[in-house]
Amino acid sequence: MLMSHYSTRRMPDHADAKGQEDLLTDKLSAGPKPVDVHVGGRIRLRRTLLGMSQERLGEALGLTFQQVQKYERGTNRVSASRLYELSDVLDVPVSFFFDGLEHGRRPVGRGSAEALGFAQAQEAFGGSSDGPVASASEMALLSRRETIELVRTYYRIEDAATRRRVLDLIRMMIPPE
Repeated sequence: MLMSHYSTRRMPDHADAKGQEDLLTDKLSAGPKPVDVHVGGRIRLRRTLLGMSQERLGEALGLTFQQVQKYERGTNRVSASRLYELSDVLDVPVSFFFDGLEHGRRPVGRGSAEALGFAQAQEAFGGSSDGPVASASEMALLSRRETIELVRTYYRIEDAATRRRVLDLIRMMIPPE
């Protein structure tokens, strides 16, 4: 009798157990999620703009440089508390890490081309925005090593008038549209 009790109970097979594990761990697909990759890219961008190594950032956060690498690749998710620490160490608001993030899964309102970001929502209610929100292609351009090096070098020019002349020179080199 005891044996019949056990035989009627269906044991989950490997596929069922894996499906339950995926639901519990939120791993419906392999690889990092786009938002984690974006946040990691923003961490890398700010770190490199500051001229900070992964080792130095890791030390400031009490992490190894390998953990910083995983955050930057989006392999490991950044917790809310760690994001707050990063914003302090990198001297940016927490929202910086989400700037330029496309809102692909967010519902779009009727008649609007895209969902409003926080800055646009502030403007709609009479608030002000700190400036335009960069597109994904602009964010990719700003993340390039060459761009970062150019910006760093530009701001090493101490005299503001000289910096302005360099900017004017670069603009003169661009073919007319």
